[in-house]
Amino acid sequence: MTGREAAKILLTGKDGLVSLNLFYTGKQVLGPTSLLTQTGEAHKRLRRLIQEPLSMDGMKKYFPFINSLAMETFDNWSGRKVLVLEEASTFTLKVIGHMIMSLEPSGEEQEKFRSNFKIISSCFASLPFKIPGTAFYRGIKARDRMYAMLDATIAKRRNGEGFQQDFLESLLKKHSKDGLNEEDDNKLTDKQLKDNILTLLVAGHDTTTAALTWLVKFLGENPDALQRLREEHLKIQSDREGGSTLTWSEVNNMPYTTKVISETLRRATILPWYSRKAAQDFDIDGYKIRKSWSVNLDVVSIHHDPEIFPNPNKFDPSRFNEHIRPFGFLGFGSGPRMCPGINLAKLEICVFIHHLVCRYRWTPLEKDDSVQPTLVRMPKNKYPVTVESL
Repeated sequence: MTGREAAKILLTGKDGLVSLNLFYTGKQVLGPTSLLTQTGEAHKRLRRLIQEPLSMDGMKKYFPFINSLAMETFDNWSGRKVLVLEEASTFTLKVIGHMIMSLEPSGEEQEKFRSNFKIISSCFASLPFKIPGTAFYRGIKARDRMYAMLDATIAKRRNGEGFQQDFLESLLKKHSKDGLNEEDDNKLTDKQLKDNILTLLVAGHDTTTAALTWLVKFLGENPDALQRLREEHLKIQSDREGGSTLTWSEVNNMPYTTKVISETLRRATILPWYSRKAAQDFDIDGYKIRKSWSVNLDVVSIHHDPEIFPNPNKFDPSRFNEHIRPFGFLGFGSGPRMCPGINLAKLEICVFIHHLVCRYRWTPLEKDDSVQPTLVRMPKNKYPVTVESL
């Protein structure tokens, strides 16, 4: 299905018409208590419990780490060939590891975390055969190792060791069941904690990595947009008192950057469709939908509808000078299943782009618009560039 009316019906899920249609492999890997597998009141309750640490106020405490990590990342870029997708992936994974459980950006624990995540991420498109040697089997085993890491950290935190102000600590302090009040709907079990930390990790890493890569690619292909973006960031830099670095107030006042992010998500359409399962019979755009049918919303066609976005194949951030019609732009989804990590993703992108455009210019090494055959749309060639200082 396509169109804004179909998007409204499928994404709002009004009157319980539809539920998220998560593929079998995803259900098995993410676990039965993942936010992505819950429906109805259970979904609302779980989302409420995990969303508070992901608010803008919640993001503020992670900003210094993200900013420092971005600066360290770009210290190694000058004068060399860079695969933007790989660099964005490493940056994003380190951010999420720190945010979730205060992992240091290097060291043995970081390497174990990264290794297990890569195996988990690569198994989602595999056939669900739990047989030694298969991608699915390796993914389940890596998931189990990741959960063992979380179990060890949770045990230490409950014993008063290694207190940190991170996502895990917030959930443990406010919401985690300790075995005393098992009927309290405002608490999460350890299983719910782990399933949803993994969900946040999987959902937040690939999408933000793709967004960063496409953004750098589109800016490289559109010098006018790049120049205007660079002017915004150089002004932020010049207005700052000497010697200081990016501040929280500055990162929340980047109007043109916000439009560039939106246009990148529209043009790339990182998640090309949203899949739902009919919970009952209903009509949509004159078509009869039967209970249990899978219904896919084609986001690419909505984002390239010339009635909403004239000359849709052009990269033009100024489209977002005006209000976009409801359900015409779905960069972060919409409705009750709108991306809960939207604030983290925007923060990562704004910080990364600020340091990139203030320090470097880049030149693509090849012209290739092909896309990886993965669930999240990413440039197949990982966007190789050469980099030089401004």
